[in-house]
Amino acid sequence: MILPAECVVVIPCLNEEPGIAALVASVRELLPRIIIVDDGSGDATSALAANAGAEVIRHAYTRGKGAALKTGWQRAVERGFAWALTMDGDGQHSVTDIPAFLSAAAMGNADLIVGNRLANPARMPWLRRFVNQWMSRRLSRAVGVELPDSQCGFRLMRLGVWQNLSLRAEHFEIESEVLLAFIARGCQVQFIPVQTIYAGERSKINPVVDTWRWFRWWCLVRGQPAPSVTTNPAPFHASP
Repeated sequence: MILPAECVVVIPCLNEEPGIAALVASVRELLPRIIIVDDGSGDATSALAANAGAEVIRHAYTRGKGAALKTGWQRAVERGFAWALTMDGDGQHSVTDIPAFLSAAAMGNADLIVGNRLANPARMPWLRRFVNQWMSRRLSRAVGVELPDSQCGFRLMRLGVWQNLSLRAEHFEIESEVLLAFIARGCQVQFIPVQTIYAGERSKINPVVDTWRWFRWWCLVRGQPAPSVTTNPAPFHASP
């Protein structure tokens, strides 16, 4: 079983003033240690997160989601944590799904446990659903196994593996790069269903720039080897 002292929550943020304090408070009821990486916000994200009980690291300027996550993961290693649970700062990930990640890690051998929003994608905006499915199909074909939701940022990662990876991504392509890097090292990857929460918030993803960045990354890594991936973990289910 993963103890709270072994796992930290890493949340990259950019201008999440409206909901960050409530998110931190909710997460701390399950996992008390939280690292917020404020990626150059122009609002009160850092102050509100700190007041709610999170450790806050602030980038002086916006460097990208991938850079923010790597900053948070490095701090987690420095703090001596074995696992990092990553969530988005905009409230799209449900805190009630956290126990499913911890249970999956405790009862299995996975080094990376990824949320699968596409098991029930009805609430996801159609464009995001289309792009996510399209990218996931491309990655699945490359490694020869099904990766049902390669872009989900709600995931639990063994930090000891991450320390030995060489990652280039600085932006939203980080989700795909981490997934393929774990697979290339022969690590076990597991997907569990999670909820999708969308309340009309504006996505931080730039549909032109970030798609181009993903394609550039894809051209660099295409052709990775294919190991086994667990995509149907029957014992684990997200909370309704």
